[in-house]
Amino acid sequence: MKPKFPIPRPTEHAAIRAAEHSSTPLPPVEALFDRLVTAQAVGDQHGSNLFGHAIARAAGSPPLR
Repeated sequence: MKPKFPIPRPTEHAAIRAAEHSSTPLPPVEALFDRLVTAQAVGDQHGSNLFGHAIARAAGSPPLR
């Protein structure tokens, strides 16, 4: 019997499909901007990235694929 690599994991594909079709409610854009400004003021690059993308998502930008 030949081993298959990579091992297929159907649960991963199911989780990705479920995540694509679910939407998480976001806070108002004004609150996200406040948090983005705070993250940039303290030099938090990860926070700046997260809040910048959340603002784009809340504003209705199409997702990158």
